[in-house]
Amino acid sequence: MKKDFLLEVLVQELPYKFIPSAVTQLKSSFEKLFKDNAFNFDLINVYATPRRLSVIVNNLDICQDDVVKDVKGPILNIAKNDKGEYTPAALGFAKKNGVEPDALYEKDNYIWAKITLKGNDIRDILKNNVQNIILKLQGSHFMRWADFEEKFSRPIENVVAILGNEVVDLNIMDKHSTNTTKGHRYSKNINVTIDEPKNYIELMRKANVIVNQDERREVIINSAKKCAEENNLEIKFDRMEELLEEVTYITEWPVPVICEFQEKYLEIPSIVTTTVMSTHQRYFPLWTKDGKLSNKFITMANYVGSDFSNIKAGNQRVIAARLEDGIFFYNEDTKTKLIDKFDNLKGMTFQKGLGTLFDKAQRLVKLSDKIADKLNITDKEDILRCAKLAKCDLSTSLVFEFTELQGFIGQNYALKDKEKENVALGISEHYFPLGANSELPSKIEGQIVSIADKIDTICAVFISTQGDKKKKRPTGSNDPLGARRAAIGILRTVIENNLKIDIEELIKYSLDLLSKEFNIPLENSIVDEIKEFFISRLYVMYENNYSFNILKSLENSNPLKDVLSFIKRADILKEYSDDDSFLKLKENATRVSKILKDCSINNVQENLFILDEEKNLYNAIKEHKETDDIKEYIKSLNTLIQPTIAFFDKVLVMDKDEKVKNNRLALLNLLKDKFNKVCDFEKL
Repeated sequence: MKKDFLLEVLVQELPYKFIPSAVTQLKSSFEKLFKDNAFNFDLINVYATPRRLSVIVNNLDICQDDVVKDVKGPILNIAKNDKGEYTPAALGFAKKNGVEPDALYEKDNYIWAKITLKGNDIRDILKNNVQNIILKLQGSHFMRWADFEEKFSRPIENVVAILGNEVVDLNIMDKHSTNTTKGHRYSKNINVTIDEPKNYIELMRKANVIVNQDERREVIINSAKKCAEENNLEIKFDRMEELLEEVTYITEWPVPVICEFQEKYLEIPSIVTTTVMSTHQRYFPLWTKDGKLSNKFITMANYVGSDFSNIKAGNQRVIAARLEDGIFFYNEDTKTKLIDKFDNLKGMTFQKGLGTLFDKAQRLVKLSDKIADKLNITDKEDILRCAKLAKCDLSTSLVFEFTELQGFIGQNYALKDKEKENVALGISEHYFPLGANSELPSKIEGQIVSIADKIDTICAVFISTQGDKKKKRPTGSNDPLGARRAAIGILRTVIENNLKIDIEELIKYSLDLLSKEFNIPLENSIVDEIKEFFISRLYVMYENNYSFNILKSLENSNPLKDVLSFIKRADILKEYSDDDSFLKLKENATRVSKILKDCSINNVQENLFILDEEKNLYNAIKEHKETDDIKEYIKSLNTLIQPTIAFFDKVLVMDKDEKVKNNRLALLNLLKDKFNKVCDFEKL
């Protein structure tokens, strides 16, 4: 028999960032619970609002089937005495398994019992596990409430647990399950009785709660679009994914309310206005049909009713105050040019022990100059100008108030100062990518300064933790100054823009700048530690593209020297993984590596050759011509396969004569060097 199951945990308002994670955790935990206990079901849906977490399971087994099982008992010579009677050992076995002695039977020289294991009831499973599932949800800022030892995000107010049309007896903290819950705070139907799980969503809708977060999201989008169109305006949800998710999880009954502010506030950069609205106040900005920011905006009210006058007035009052600050800061900032703010960076600390942002800005210029040289860029004026201006907006009042505007404000102020457009764009884009998969700098100025900024930050993190075991390097969940994100940003910028940059050389140069500037001796291992850090990020980026063996096999040529070549070779190794001739190459290259191990002898003396196979292999190696085209190079190695096979067939490498043995090892080292230019075949 099957029934639907409903669990609803009513709480005080949850932090919106916790809710999507809770949905995922609940779905996974209930799926595991039922599968581990052999209860079948059709579908689990998890719904969430700021005030409730709900789980609906369709067609859940009520009870497990009884299982008949044969249980092995003691061996016959212990189970029966000489008269053929059951001994205490056999009788104890029967009692333990709940069967009569005459139900025991013999098989394979042992006593056996056939027992029936009663199937578990789903009610017992739920009663014993639901509280544990709820209280094991993970999230930030969990707290203890009242006298409970357990932690949870917010106090629990009510629990609904229904199987079919009956209440399941369970507790979460001190809340005993019922079939009644609360609707929206402003609803006329505040008290809701749930008769069956299948009616839950509609009953809650009548109480002004849209429990399905996907449906709420669509309501927000469609109602906001309609509201914008009625005012001959547009709303751009593609720019506001994070805001859309937040509003979805802070409302149960979203209703759009259109508000406005004075047009004078449109004089400040539009990004300031939109940031104030979307990031700080959770408002949706609106645009005119020709793409200009409007002085109207939409706020999503979590409200039941028809009078929105107080909501509108309150939000307009708040936005006016915030934008008044913005226009004041903007006017103050623009009294001087962006370049005039460069010296202000002297009063702003970059990192303890590593000077100020003024010092960092000067290093950015040097690093950018170095990178431009390596890319053979002769006209570096715009790049160096961008590097010098990149951090200037950090000393502005607007960025101090709205830190998320760093770079964007610099771009705006630079354009106002008549700086070149590519220089201004580079100021904002040098912070790109802002996330692991977000957009990269589009122009060379932003690309170079972005790499310079991030390599300086990473090296600063590592050099500042030298010799201090208490300080954590950027591993695991610890990421000081966003070093891991910075490393991925550098790698993506290099790879996706096809920049031929030696990252290892750049690491050394950056460390040298920091070491000399602050008189910090460098540990011998620091370069290798940073290289390993970068390579580990590279593996994370491409773990779904290539096997781990392919990535490890390419370490022998130092991926950071030429990341573009590393990716190209990884593509080729993946392509050739099933190619017969490549597999033959791999087989022989691996054999060579295993024989040599750590042997480094490489001085071949032709006069010590005894067999033709030695001479033939040596001549084949000498005649082999190398090429930078890795695909052609792999094909060219096929000319070495037959001489190598013949060598191993006829030649004993470990000859008794030490000179002959060493000469043969040296010959194999020459061969190994040829193979290693593709990869370390032994790790492939």
